[in-house]
Amino acid sequence: MPDGRIGGYYTLSAASVQLQDLPADTVRRLPRYPQLPAFLLGRLAVDRRYQGHGWGRFLLVDALRRCLRSEIPGFAVVVDAIDENARRFYRRESFLSLPHTPNRLFRRISDLAALEGEIEGEK
Repeated sequence: MPDGRIGGYYTLSAASVQLQDLPADTVRRLPRYPQLPAFLLGRLAVDRRYQGHGWGRFLLVDALRRCLRSEIPGFAVVVDAIDENARRFYRRESFLSLPHTPNRLFRRISDLAALEGEIEGEK
Protein backbone atom coordinates (compact mmCIF):
# COMPACT_ATOMS: atom_id res chain seq x y z
CA MET A 1 0.00 0.00 0.00
CA PRO A 2 1.23 3.52 -0.67
CA ASP A 3 1.04 4.35 3.05
CA GLY A 4 3.27 1.37 3.94
CA ARG A 5 0.48 -0.78 5.35
CA ILE A 6 0.22 -4.44 4.45
CA GLY A 7 -3.05 -5.00 2.61
CA GLY A 8 -2.82 -8.79 2.43
CA TYR A 9 -0.48 -11.74 2.21
CA TYR A 10 -0.21 -15.47 1.59
CA THR A 11 2.28 -18.25 2.13
CA LEU A 12 3.31 -21.10 -0.14
CA SER A 13 5.02 -24.26 1.01
CA ALA A 14 5.71 -27.77 -0.20
CA ALA A 15 3.13 -30.39 0.70
CA SER A 16 1.84 -33.74 -0.44
CA VAL A 17 -1.58 -35.24 -1.09
CA GLN A 18 -2.44 -38.85 -0.36
CA LEU A 19 -3.67 -40.54 -3.53
CA GLN A 20 -6.42 -42.26 -1.52
CA ASP A 21 -7.79 -38.86 -0.40
CA LEU A 22 -8.51 -37.64 -3.93
CA PRO A 23 -11.80 -38.02 -5.82
CA ALA A 24 -12.01 -41.19 -7.91
CA ASP A 25 -12.31 -39.32 -11.23
CA THR A 26 -9.07 -37.46 -10.46
CA VAL A 27 -7.18 -40.60 -9.40
CA ARG A 28 -7.88 -42.38 -12.70
CA ARG A 29 -5.61 -39.97 -14.54
CA LEU A 30 -2.70 -40.03 -12.08
CA PRO A 31 0.32 -42.23 -11.47
CA ARG A 32 -0.20 -44.75 -8.69
CA TYR A 33 2.18 -43.24 -6.14
CA PRO A 34 0.84 -43.22 -2.57
CA GLN A 35 1.64 -39.50 -2.21
CA LEU A 36 1.76 -36.76 -4.81
CA PRO A 37 3.74 -33.53 -4.44
CA ALA A 38 1.68 -30.38 -4.06
CA PHE A 39 1.88 -26.74 -3.08
CA LEU A 40 0.13 -25.64 0.10
CA LEU A 41 -1.38 -22.17 -0.11
CA GLY A 42 -1.63 -21.09 3.48
CA ARG A 43 -2.72 -18.01 5.30
CA LEU A 44 -4.19 -16.09 2.39
CA ALA A 45 -5.54 -13.03 4.16
CA VAL A 46 -6.66 -9.51 3.30
CA ASP A 47 -6.81 -6.65 5.79
CA ARG A 48 -10.45 -5.89 6.67
CA ARG A 49 -10.08 -2.37 5.28
CA TYR A 50 -9.38 -3.81 1.81
CA GLN A 51 -11.83 -6.71 1.74
CA GLY A 52 -14.48 -6.73 -0.95
CA HIS A 53 -12.27 -5.01 -3.53
CA GLY A 54 -10.72 -8.03 -5.28
CA TRP A 55 -7.53 -8.22 -3.23
CA GLY A 56 -8.13 -11.87 -2.29
CA ARG A 57 -8.49 -12.91 -5.91
CA PHE A 58 -5.43 -10.83 -6.86
CA LEU A 59 -3.34 -12.59 -4.21
CA LEU A 60 -4.72 -15.99 -5.24
CA VAL A 61 -3.85 -15.40 -8.90
CA ASP A 62 -0.34 -14.33 -7.88
CA ALA A 63 0.11 -17.48 -5.78
CA LEU A 64 -1.21 -19.72 -8.58
CA ARG A 65 1.10 -18.04 -11.06
CA ARG A 66 4.09 -18.74 -8.78
CA CYS A 67 3.11 -22.40 -8.43
CA LEU A 68 2.66 -22.76 -12.16
CA ARG A 69 6.11 -21.30 -12.86
CA SER A 70 7.91 -23.14 -10.07
CA GLU A 71 10.89 -25.28 -10.95
CA ILE A 72 9.72 -27.68 -8.26
CA PRO A 73 6.99 -29.95 -9.64
CA GLY A 74 3.63 -30.26 -7.96
CA PHE A 75 0.42 -32.04 -8.88
CA ALA A 76 -1.91 -29.47 -7.32
CA VAL A 77 -2.33 -26.42 -5.15
CA VAL A 78 -3.99 -27.34 -1.85
CA VAL A 79 -5.79 -24.99 0.56
CA ASP A 80 -7.41 -25.45 3.95
CA ALA A 81 -10.48 -23.21 4.11
CA ILE A 82 -10.86 -21.78 7.60
CA ASP A 83 -14.64 -21.37 7.32
CA GLU A 84 -17.58 -21.57 4.92
CA ASN A 85 -16.87 -18.12 3.44
CA ALA A 86 -13.33 -19.14 2.57
CA ARG A 87 -14.57 -22.42 1.15
CA ARG A 88 -17.04 -20.61 -1.11
CA PHE A 89 -14.26 -18.27 -2.26
CA TYR A 90 -12.05 -21.19 -3.33
CA ARG A 91 -14.96 -23.07 -4.92
CA ARG A 92 -15.70 -19.98 -7.05
CA GLU A 93 -12.09 -20.18 -8.21
CA SER A 94 -12.57 -23.81 -9.38
CA PHE A 95 -11.00 -25.55 -6.39
CA LEU A 96 -12.50 -28.95 -5.59
CA SER A 97 -13.09 -30.35 -2.11
CA LEU A 98 -11.46 -33.58 -1.05
CA PRO A 99 -14.22 -36.15 -0.48
CA HIS A 100 -13.54 -36.85 3.21
CA THR A 101 -12.33 -33.37 4.23
CA PRO A 102 -14.55 -30.76 2.54
CA ASN A 103 -12.60 -27.78 3.90
CA ARG A 104 -9.43 -29.07 2.22
CA LEU A 105 -9.61 -28.12 -1.42
CA PHE A 106 -7.31 -28.54 -4.38
CA ARG A 107 -6.78 -27.33 -7.91
CA ARG A 108 -4.68 -29.31 -10.37
CA ILE A 109 -1.59 -27.64 -11.81
CA SER A 110 -2.48 -29.08 -15.23
CA ASP A 111 -5.76 -27.11 -15.10
CA LEU A 112 -3.82 -23.96 -14.28
CA ALA A 113 -1.42 -24.55 -17.17
CA ALA A 114 -4.41 -24.69 -19.53
CA LEU A 115 -5.50 -21.28 -18.19
CA GLU A 116 -2.07 -19.65 -18.28
CA GLY A 117 -3.07 -17.34 -21.11
CA GLU A 118 -6.15 -16.21 -19.17
CA ILE A 119 -4.09 -15.53 -16.04
CA GLU A 120 -1.53 -13.57 -18.08
CA GLY A 121 -4.33 -11.50 -19.58
CA GLU A 122 -5.25 -10.16 -16.11
CA LYS A 123 -2.01 -8.19 -15.75
